[in-house]
Amino acid sequence: MSAAGGAGSALEEVLTAAAAHADAADETARFPTAALDAMRATGLLGLMVPAAHGGGGGGLGDLVDVTVRLARVDMSVALIFAMHCQQVVAVVRHADGALARRLLPALGKGDVYLASVTTERGKGGHLLTSESAVRQDAGTLTIDRDAPIVTGGLHADAFLITTLAPDATSPSQVSLVYAHRDQLTLEVRGDWQPLGMRATQSVPMRLTGRVPADQVIGVPGKFREIVAPTFGPLAHIGWSAAWLGTAAGALSRILHHVREAGRGQFDPSSELLLTRLARTRGRLDLVNALLRHTVAVVESAPDMADPSVQLLVNSLKVHASEQCFAAADEMVELTGLRHGYLRSSPLFLERVFRDLRSASLNYANDRLLLVNGALALRDRQVHLA
Repeated sequence: MSAAGGAGSALEEVLTAAAAHADAADETARFPTAALDAMRATGLLGLMVPAAHGGGGGGLGDLVDVTVRLARVDMSVALIFAMHCQQVVAVVRHADGALARRLLPALGKGDVYLASVTTERGKGGHLLTSESAVRQDAGTLTIDRDAPIVTGGLHADAFLITTLAPDATSPSQVSLVYAHRDQLTLEVRGDWQPLGMRATQSVPMRLTGRVPADQVIGVPGKFREIVAPTFGPLAHIGWSAAWLGTAAGALSRILHHVREAGRGQFDPSSELLLTRLARTRGRLDLVNALLRHTVAVVESAPDMADPSVQLLVNSLKVHASEQCFAAADEMVELTGLRHGYLRSSPLFLERVFRDLRSASLNYANDRLLLVNGALALRDRQVHLA
């Protein structure tokens, strides 16, 4: 499947499956297995793997385009896809040797759905530290990992798990370990009943098992070197695309409804209606511009650790989360109780509102603003990326 060619037809199949089950998945807070099955069958899961390894050869722009389209139908499906792609790109860029030779062909075919295990009960989602020790013995690593949130963990074929390096002397010496499902014992340790993004089924899990020591992605203890160029930017770009697609899809449904409902419900010449639509559309155009600019910078930046680049990537996440939710709030106000607030409305704005309320909480905006404040102090000339 090429990024330019096969992704189009593959995406249509996935969209059809996602749309058919979106209401039920949200109602029951169950994983969208039909959409995942379609992603596997079409090879869409392999979008970000180079063509030389049998993948789609996609870039960040392709990731954004596909995620936006998925999110117009179901934000949970879009988040699942974007987070999988984040894991895949980490493997593509940072795995080497025998591990890369084993993983990349399977990832390229779309045979492996990768889940992320980065949260811990004592530290939340902070990426650069860990409290989970591993034991190295006779060429194997013994993992015992308790994670409060694992998106799609019940359905993943494999996991990328952050742990302390075996010889770590500080919490910042973190490794990223690949583990196949067959190498682990998985224990679900609670339920998943959130307000929004319900179909991600991000249950708490304990993962235990032994894996070969060569299944560390990158240099042991140097996960920080993966976060700056890959993990952080891919998360913020993927999430932002999902939020933007969700809000854009909602606005599109409203515009069709306004045109088709007639003056009995909406007056298309109303100045109040027009100014509200303009403000909402403006929010989405701003997010889209910032998202596309960030993609261009990330793809061309000679040094991802440059403060101006980090500021931009973090600001994308903060602004996209705030503006897309603000747009959803405005759309609920615009359409009123019947079409904006009730679950029975075909516009499903109620679900969109609940889903987008989670955006600022996915790696909390307050945490990123603290980081950006410190970075701003280092950039006294205010170099804009």
